[in-house]
Amino acid sequence: MKTGIYIKLGMTICVLSCQGSAKNNTTKPNIIFILADDLGYMDVNYFATRMTGVPADKQYYETPNINELAKQGVAFSQAYSCPLCSPTRASILTGKYAARIGFTSASHPQATYYNQNTTPPEGYYIHDVLYHGDNISIPQALINAKTNSAIPTGQPIDEGRNELTIAEALKLAGYHTAFIGKWHVGGHGSKGYQPCDNGFHTLAYLDMGASEYYNWRENWNYKEKIWFPNMPQEEWTIGDPGEETGEEYLTDDLTEQVVRYIEQRSKIKDQPFFIYFSHFAIHGTLTHQTIPMAKPSDVEYFDKKPTRGWNGHNIPVYAGMIKGLDNSVGRILEKLKETGLEENTLIIFMSDNGALDSRTTNNLITSHNYPLKGGKQCLFEGGIRVPLIFRWKGKINPGKWSNVPVDCIDIFPTFLELAQIDIHRHYPDLKIDGQSIVPLWNDLSNSEKKYKRDTFIWHYPFNVIVNNPDDNLPLTPHSAIRVNNYKLIVDWHGRLKLFDIDTDISEENNLAGSMPEKTRELFTGLCQWLDDNVEDRYMAHPNPNYNPEDEIRNEPFINIYDAYKKGEDAVNMVLGY
Repeated sequence: MKTGIYIKLGMTICVLSCQGSAKNNTTKPNIIFILADDLGYMDVNYFATRMTGVPADKQYYETPNINELAKQGVAFSQAYSCPLCSPTRASILTGKYAARIGFTSASHPQATYYNQNTTPPEGYYIHDVLYHGDNISIPQALINAKTNSAIPTGQPIDEGRNELTIAEALKLAGYHTAFIGKWHVGGHGSKGYQPCDNGFHTLAYLDMGASEYYNWRENWNYKEKIWFPNMPQEEWTIGDPGEETGEEYLTDDLTEQVVRYIEQRSKIKDQPFFIYFSHFAIHGTLTHQTIPMAKPSDVEYFDKKPTRGWNGHNIPVYAGMIKGLDNSVGRILEKLKETGLEENTLIIFMSDNGALDSRTTNNLITSHNYPLKGGKQCLFEGGIRVPLIFRWKGKINPGKWSNVPVDCIDIFPTFLELAQIDIHRHYPDLKIDGQSIVPLWNDLSNSEKKYKRDTFIWHYPFNVIVNNPDDNLPLTPHSAIRVNNYKLIVDWHGRLKLFDIDTDISEENNLAGSMPEKTRELFTGLCQWLDDNVEDRYMAHPNPNYNPEDEIRNEPFINIYDAYKKGEDAVNMVLGY
């Protein structure tokens, strides 16, 4: 159990040391949380049919097991994640907006103060990435923000920073907690920040954003500090492939390790379990189509499938990776039935962000999110709206949809409620941003108003090589806020886009000009939240070398955040009123 002091965002939160009881309460369910990587909303038949009316057998991708999971539970039509994987993972693990703990992006294995063995500037975090950015050739009016790369675990070098994770919280209720798969919140293999340091028994893991799908075991078990020779640790703790299964394909191997875990836990009657299965599927090596990422038999099947091309879905490798992921879900469902654990096991299926969209990535190995706009790394719906399903036989009415917006930060408090943990009794000053969505399982429209959130915030302060779908130029730093049905995307280049999501799912009709007061209300609310919750280094800042005369975008750069800070009417500056 972590102990220490949380010192973040101007708040001092005292954390009390406490012990979990091993006594089991039979009303506490086992929990299996399955997180897909880069799986789009329209990549799952059940959600695509809901959106378009086209039945599964007329679509290109095939997700029969995920479809069945949804038919047996409740699916959320407006579930949100962050636009990239590491921020979403940080939010799931802590119940906090990722930007509050510095996760503004998903960094590659890049230099940090820790792995370079250097002292960070005053106020910076040891695992802040020195620089994170893409190779963009056109003018950039803003300089990228910093991003954190490791969830603080209360190590001496954390200087009091320490985050309570969902695994540590569930241990308070006597749960056995396990992790397998993609970690990517541990400082690129930093010792003291891996799953075992965050309350998990580790089956297998890799602290990277992507992995090979074949012949991966050697790289997962690599110990030499070849990338970061100055890391102040004896060996690189980048991963552990776990026990041998005989499976050649990564998705199958991880799944086999999970079903073995379920089998083992089924024989232990006095302790519930929680397993976080964090898939690498369907994250791919986008620029290397020769690297095998799906089973050859699946690629051959989808290459010849008559519906290839439906909704822009036409990459056999991508379809094959989805099939592998879906088979994994089916294998887990079979094991639960076989072991008699169906009735007391809650299964959650979710994706960490939207799919990379061929319209924004120059047609690499990606999907197509239409009618949603944009894809991964965008704050349009295609980048942040994801499939979310809960199934608990006998507890959740099957085959239902909830249209209430929910968010990845709601997972943590949902699990707390299921485990019957009054977390503030143990940690009285802990601030969790999410709320439990258990009330929505059977009150689908939130008629009783037990789920009280109506505001959702995203923050991605980076220039990105992925194209903005509105001008086909690289994305500029942006943030967004949704309050009820209105969503404002604030492009810090100086552009404001307001959409009524209830009536404009494709975000085609920008209402900012016709609704300046609503635009101003949301803009002010977002800026206030950023001021209160996000440290300055995690914000984009003006580029001193930027020359406005070189700008190739149609809109000039307007420093709207600076205008807000000065008390000026930034909305009028943009709208020209």
